[in-house]
Amino acid sequence: MNIGDSEVRHVLVAKTCGCKASGRVAYSFVDTYHTLCLARKDIIIAELEACERLLKYGDELERQIIEKEINDLKWTLDLMA
Repeated sequence: MNIGDSEVRHVLVAKTCGCKASGRVAYSFVDTYHTLCLARKDIIIAELEACERLLKYGDELERQIIEKEINDLKWTLDLMA
C-alpha cells in the first residue's frame, strides 16, 4: 500500500552537527511511512529542500557548511540526470 497524502509537508529535516570548523549536515526522516517508497532522486531533492530551509536559521559558519552541502547535492542531482 502506498500512502498518497500525509499530514507532514516535509519528508526530511536537516541540522548541522560536529564542530564548527568541520561541521556536517545530518538528516532525519519526519514521516517514517514514506521512507519505504522514496527513490534516491526523491531523497536527494528532499535533502536539498531541507538544507534550503535550514539556511535561513544558521549563523555565518553554519551557512558555509550548509551552502557547501547544497552545492554537493545539486552536483549529485546533475550527475543523476
